[in-house]
Parts: sequence; structure tokens; C-alpha cells
Amino acid sequence: MSGPIEGRAPRHGRAGAPAGRLGVAVVGLGGAVATTAVAGVELLKLGACDRDGLPFAARTDLVPYEAMVFGGWDVAADDLAKAAHLHRVLEPAQIEAVAGQLQQLRPWPAVADSDYCRAVTGANVVAIDSARERTERIREDLRRFRDDQELDEVVVVNLASTERLPDAASPALATVEAFEAALDAGDEALTPSMLYAYAALREGMAYLNFTPSAGASVPALTLLAERQGVPIAGKDGKTGQTMVKTVLAPALRSRALRVEGWYSTNLLGNRDGQALEDPDSLASKTATKESVLDEVLGYPVEDHKVRIEYYRPRGDEKEAWDNVDLVGFLGRRMQLKIDFLCRDSVLAAPLVLDLVRLLAEARRRGEGGVQEQFGYFFKAPMTTGGKVPEHALHRQEQILLDWLDGADREGGKEREDREGVGSVVRGGRS
Repeated sequence: MSGPIEGRAPRHGRAGAPAGRLGVAVVGLGGAVATTAVAGVELLKLGACDRDGLPFAARTDLVPYEAMVFGGWDVAADDLAKAAHLHRVLEPAQIEAVAGQLQQLRPWPAVADSDYCRAVTGANVVAIDSARERTERIREDLRRFRDDQELDEVVVVNLASTERLPDAASPALATVEAFEAALDAGDEALTPSMLYAYAALREGMAYLNFTPSAGASVPALTLLAERQGVPIAGKDGKTGQTMVKTVLAPALRSRALRVEGWYSTNLLGNRDGQALEDPDSLASKTATKESVLDEVLGYPVEDHKVRIEYYRPRGDEKEAWDNVDLVGFLGRRMQLKIDFLCRDSVLAAPLVLDLVRLLAEARRRGEGGVQEQFGYFFKAPMTTGGKVPEHALHRQEQILLDWLDGADREGGKEREDREGVGSVVRGGRS
């Protein structure tokens, strides 16, 4: 690690200083979210864009966005300038402004398995069958990236297309030792996202799963993260419709308005939407979206329906539509309708960038294992000990701010109970 960065004194109770050069190794580097994130950082370096949409932009105690260095894997070999034009998230002028930097980034051959993600394939893949050799190849890529770029820290980020769910009851996923044996045996229970997570943990690199795929969420890998003292966070970024749901549902509960039914549908035409045409991948996604509402409200909503449709003409311009049926005083029924015309990757990319900075901070503090305080960012937040995750956005925000500012978590919870809804994130408390 390099010495302290000038003008950035370590905060009390923390070890070291923020990394001088922070590597971001992305699984799915050529995808819409990743190309948007990389282009965004390059535009920030030029001073060509503002910081709207970045919740923690004002936190100068975190690694600057400009310190990020990107690399990663993808099943498509296109350089990031070409990939960004294909995804059509950014304006052509924005891409052209940083085309030189984007053209220098070409994805490394990916570890992929069409059995786990049938709808998205490509030729830029590692021609290795052995699971153990695949993980060794990923580890070699990570070491080369760290050394060639002279990085102080690396965070591995999963932005790949959604995999189908593995067999959660498989003995191979229960312990570290069983997982190691399964690697050598080529057990089919091990998914590509698990191989990337395992490689990251063995290299001592923080791991972020922004997808509904299993990643490091299986018991064997959460145990490994604890043993290695490496922070992990996930899963499935809470960006649009579910974010709105976790703001609105607590308000309905606080007014004792009973939710009789909640119908949610999504139209999107990007590569993520294409991946979800596969029923098994779709099941992974809807599982994380459906798990939120009952836990926020405190009772089961029998008619909670979630639909996701791939509709190519929309591209990244997603439409998320909700119909909520409510019952109020004297049994009178009401309806609430929301139509969120959003941009999928524009919502997701800034959250990924801030999560990378926060995981680097957790690493600097010497914190390993599941980072529950980052639940603010996820549809299905990882927890330890079988705890039910907190989903209400305002409470998740307070937990995260308390962690950032070093407050005792119980004290923060008591204060949050007194004050009610938390403040909007503004780089500190209001």
C-alpha cells in the first residue's frame, strides 16, 4: 500500500489511508452498466459532467472516482467505445469525448457457461473446462491487472448477465472444504459467478455482486470471506422499481393503509433484458424483486405480482409500471399507479461506483465477510446468521451513514427510531 494521500488525514479508529489507485475488475465489462460507469469516470476526469446521481459524491473521505482504474472480462471482445455505441445509453458526443480512453479497454476472455446463462453468449471465452483451472486463470488475470497497473487495491464487481439459480442444497456449497473439493471434481453446482467470487477472495480482493446471481452468497464463500478477512457485498442492485417500492411501502405501512395487491411490470430491451428471456435466469431476478414487499410491510401480500418482459425497441430506456390496491378506513378501497420511465444503466452505474469506493473503505478498515451496512444498495441484501434483511430505504441509509461516520450501530438505531425517516444522502447528515 502507498502512504497517506496528501490532504486526507485518516479518520479516528481506521487503519491506513484510502487507496491511491483503485482497481475495478468487472465481470461483464462490455455491458451497458459497466460501459456507462467507465465512461462516466472518464468524463468526470475531464470535468465534462456533473455528479448528479452519485449518492456519495460529497464524501471526500472515500477514494476519489478519478482514482479508479478499470479492467475486466466479457464474452464480447469489442473495445468499450464500440460497446458503448452499441448499448446506446450515452449520447454519441459523450462517448466521443472519451473515445480514446474507452478504445484502450478491451475485455479479457471470460469464464462463462451457457448452461447457466443461455440467452447471452459470445466467442471471447476461456477455452478451459476444468473449474479449478478456470479459477486459476481468473486469479492470474487479477494479479496481472494489479501489478501492471500498479494498483493499491482491487475490487471485483459482478455485472454479468443473470445466471439461473444453483441448487442451494448442494453439499458442494455448504463449506469451504466442500467447495474446494467440488472445484477439483468439476461439480456442476459451481456457477461462473461463484468461480469469480472464489478467485477474488483467494486473492484478498473485495467482491461486489450487483446481480441476482449467486456469486459469494453461498455459505462456502461467505465463510471463506470471513476467514480471509475480505469484505463482500450484494446482491442485485436496487435501482429503479424496487427502490421506489422500498420508499413507498414503509409510508403505506406507517399510515396503516393495507396493501391488498401490488402488480409490477417491467419492459426493457438491453442485454440484461435479453438474458431474462431464459425462464431460469428470470426466476433468479424475480426472486430478489419479490422478496422485498412482505418483509417491509410485515405481512404477506397474496397478490404481489412481478413481471419482466424483454422488449427490444426500448433498449436501456426501461419502463417500470406499478399498480397498488389499498384498503383504508372503513374498508374503502383506493389505488395508486406509478409509471417510472427510467434509464436502467444510468441508475445502476453510479451506485456501482459508490459501492466500489465503500468496499475499498471497508477493506481499509480491516473489515471482512458480509458487509450488511451496504444493504441500502440491494434488492436482496446479504446478512449473517440467518437475519432478515432490512429493506426500508430510509433505515438502510441511516445504518450506512452511521457506519461511515463511525457511530455505534445500536445508538444509530435508537436515534433512527426516535427521528423516523432518515435524511437524503448528501455526503453526511443534515
